[in-house]
Amino acid sequence: MNLIYKTLVIILSISLLSMTSDKSPYQLFNKSGKKVSFEKMIKEISDADIVFFGELHNNALSHWMEFEIAKSLYFVKKEKLIIGAEMFEADQQLLIDEYINGIIEKKYFEDQARLWDNHKTDYAPVIDFAQEQKIRFIATNIPRRYAAYVNKHSLQALDSLPDEAKKYIAELPVKYDPEVACYKQMSEMMAGMPGARHKKSYIAEAQAIKDATMAHFILNNLKSGDLFFHFNGSYHSDNYEGIVWWIKQTNPELKIVTISTTEVSDIDSISEADIKKADFILQTDEDFTKTY
Repeated sequence: MNLIYKTLVIILSISLLSMTSDKSPYQLFNKSGKKVSFEKMIKEISDADIVFFGELHNNALSHWMEFEIAKSLYFVKKEKLIIGAEMFEADQQLLIDEYINGIIEKKYFEDQARLWDNHKTDYAPVIDFAQEQKIRFIATNIPRRYAAYVNKHSLQALDSLPDEAKKYIAELPVKYDPEVACYKQMSEMMAGMPGARHKKSYIAEAQAIKDATMAHFILNNLKSGDLFFHFNGSYHSDNYEGIVWWIKQTNPELKIVTISTTEVSDIDSISEADIKKADFILQTDEDFTKTY
């Protein structure tokens, strides 16, 4: 009931705003800074090989939009649609497959899959839709225990893992480039933290192995004619970096479309910085409901 109630609250809030005034809780823009409709965006992204949706994890409109995009893309692509997400780790794939194919009940999947705390409100609608339509759903992320290991010991430490563990990680060694802007900024930010000189952190390398692993499992599951719809924190795909950068190192010919989410006080105007983040920007009202 909690999921149903929260979903209805979000839908009702959007409907009431549309009926009672011209005020909307969101606005879509393209990379030229022009407003676009949902329908036009779907038309433009439907012929992509990969679509990345960069969400803000507690943004209710992000999650509603992910669900609406998933449904719309399925209408166009049917069995050629694949869905995947940062929120699911590669060693959970068997559980996901068993749930999607009706081998295990939902309660067993939710009990055993190490789901995020906001799964029931934010991600369950998409994976349940995948289960209903038998859409392939891919757990793309590195198991968090290995990302934590890199954060403490560096990427080179992954070489010491057993072969079984390496099945859930991008192929080693990964070609990490510390000059990629998102990793460089993260390293510089950590270097400026109190006590940084006394505590070595490889947080940028941990971020990189997440991105590399997500790229790895996206590419491993993508076939000609497929559309892979992937949702992740916006930092993993903003500015065509993160996962997008890793994919381009392997297959630069793929057509990739990115969507990013922002929270602003005025959804009808967009900054130059935000325009550059992605092919489409979902601008959301900063006052709208958060899921946590």
